[in-house]
Amino acid sequence: MPAYLRQKGFADRLTARLAVRASAVAFLGLALFHALDRGGHFDDPASPFYNLEGRMAAVIGQAAERIEVRGLKYHAPRNVLAAIGIRAGGSMLGFDPQSARKLLENLDWVKRARLAKVYPNGLVIDIVEREPIALWQTAGEFYPVDGEGLAIASLPAGRFAHLPVVTGEGGNKAAKSLVNHLNTHPGIKSQLRAAARVGKRRWNLYFASGLKVMLPEKDPAGALDRLERLDAATGLFSRDLQVLDLRLPGRIALRPAGRKNG
Repeated sequence: MPAYLRQKGFADRLTARLAVRASAVAFLGLALFHALDRGGHFDDPASPFYNLEGRMAAVIGQAAERIEVRGLKYHAPRNVLAAIGIRAGGSMLGFDPQSARKLLENLDWVKRARLAKVYPNGLVIDIVEREPIALWQTAGEFYPVDGEGLAIASLPAGRFAHLPVVTGEGGNKAAKSLVNHLNTHPGIKSQLRAAARVGKRRWNLYFASGLKVMLPEKDPAGALDRLERLDAATGLFSRDLQVLDLRLPGRIALRPAGRKNG
């Protein structure tokens, strides 16, 4: 070691000077970064500093240059990226796929999500959307619901006007079973306008002709079979009927239109 470096305190003074200069450079860098950020230069495509963080991240394989969002049916990829705070070409430094998955699965329309980084600079997102099976009418509003009875408020109800309408307490939770039964009776389903859950136990069906059909609590599928046979034999849905009661096995009660109960 040269003699001047062995002089008492010289090395300490040199280290202190270097530390001060490094701190000053870091402070100026942070101040510049803050000013550019506050000025919107990182988000302005016309700025030479546009997406600087993303470009720097790309050098080390941490930029979202290639994003693939798969499985979408009712939503756009931008909805997915906005939910997890990622944009095309942006930085993925500090990005945690598991945390992002939880964010996505908290959305009312996402049933399952899977995310994987693909190096270099790639991200693959697989989404399973909730599939509406019915429209649930509650408190004067309509909501698409899936097979689990979960309301999907982010989807416009008007987009699913072709689906059966269910009402009543518990109607959303019981909709899957009813829809499954109706799918095996397409002729009945095509005439149906709404179904009301009664006492959280059974259904009343309302048809385009004005007919109300009261299904039993037990074996609603068997009652639909009877209803289908009756229509085939008598043209039930084209007749002037108000109520058809199928709640009792082996018995049918009819009420013509215009006739009051009792």
